[in-house]
Amino acid sequence: MSVGLTKSRFTNALKCYWNYALSRFGLVRISHAPLFVSVEPAAVCQLKCPACPVGLRDAGVPKNRNTGKLMSLDTWHRVLSEIRETAFVVQFYFQGEPLLNKDLPQMIREAHDAGLYTIVSTNAQALTQQMAEDLVAAGLNRIIISMDGLTEDSYGAYRIGGSLEKTKAALLFLRKAKDKHHTPYTIHPTPIIELQCLRLRTNEHEWTDFKRQYKALGADRLVFKTAQLYDYSNGHPLMVSEPRYSRYTKDADGLYHRKPRSKKCFRIWSGAVVTTTGEVLPCCYDKAHQYSYGNILNTPLKELFANAQSMAFRRAALREQPAICQECWR
Repeated sequence: MSVGLTKSRFTNALKCYWNYALSRFGLVRISHAPLFVSVEPAAVCQLKCPACPVGLRDAGVPKNRNTGKLMSLDTWHRVLSEIRETAFVVQFYFQGEPLLNKDLPQMIREAHDAGLYTIVSTNAQALTQQMAEDLVAAGLNRIIISMDGLTEDSYGAYRIGGSLEKTKAALLFLRKAKDKHHTPYTIHPTPIIELQCLRLRTNEHEWTDFKRQYKALGADRLVFKTAQLYDYSNGHPLMVSEPRYSRYTKDADGLYHRKPRSKKCFRIWSGAVVTTTGEVLPCCYDKAHQYSYGNILNTPLKELFANAQSMAFRRAALREQPAICQECWR
């Protein structure tokens, strides 16, 4: 089955946009199911990135309580059974490295067969030629490859423990598998290979080169993202020198502060995160699982999405903004 619009998805989307429109007037109601779900295949990672709660295993930052666990196929099948009629998209990533779950290609294939658009975001360290072929054959729609430098030094400044050469090899594996799987006449060959680069002080001299080289590296598109940092009030070694590319601004007091963001968040009306153990969270910024709606293994997702905890969180997001909303950059 190809990704497409069905009557049940269309109806669910109309309800979602209506309920979100009401929220702009301070009215909080939910009569729909999520349009997208971020599923966490793995809550563990090989790297120690300095702005990731999974990578910062010993630092004083919010901890992912599921560290070291993989999502089982039973949990995934429960999620799929709940979303297949009403959702459009499944994002196979949250805090850990998705490719560490060897069942990932099967999960993608089952989501694809259910007519869902599928996305994976990975550090690519475990992306072998065989894994690339499995992902392409499964019907993956988009894959995001994180690569934050064009030399081992600039790359390793953030992707601590990773290898730039492995990342480059993974891009070529994907390109080879994609070309092998599709004919020259395929109109929109998948997956879309997206190279993603965090804007950091350590790579800002390479941004122009990224723009010149990303296609030669095997990617279809290039996306730059601003970096979330911890302990930034007095500056940070990774903070970019150009303020417009930073989430933080220096105020009159000489300290750095987060740039203000809008309180109008569509994501907490349209989607949710499901962790490796089935816990349902409002969004990907709830890294420490502070605002859990409950567990999908005990309660249907649609009920959790409209329960008292979820409604209380949305009301708070419209007013004073919970801490995770203050960290958001959407």
